[in-house]
Amino acid sequence: MPLAVINRDNAEHYIWGNGCDGWHLVRDSNLSVIEECMPAGTSEVWHYHQTAQQFFFLLAGQAVVEADGQRIPLAAGQGIRILPGTRHCIRNESNEPVRFLVISQPPSHGDRIPM
Repeated sequence: MPLAVINRDNAEHYIWGNGCDGWHLVRDSNLSVIEECMPAGTSEVWHYHQTAQQFFFLLAGQAVVEADGQRIPLAAGQGIRILPGTRHCIRNESNEPVRFLVISQPPSHGDRIPM
């Protein structure tokens, strides 16, 4: 398969939550890389994954990841690994949008258990 440059302009786009955007940068059966953008004051719902591990990496802005009773503030250039079975959510409590990568192995779609 030929190599191709991937960006938000040519990636599959979707909308989730309350006005949040996502772009599938890599989407195959072994790996998922998604760029997401959350407007100020938005959050995802509490959930966990049975088999997928995830790595959240902030590209711009500030966010709070809540995982198993901990509040972990993250700034651009910082990330956190979430292991399977860990209850978690990400929140944008700031007044600015936040952009981040979510890397999941295996892909987490279809493996999300809401709480």
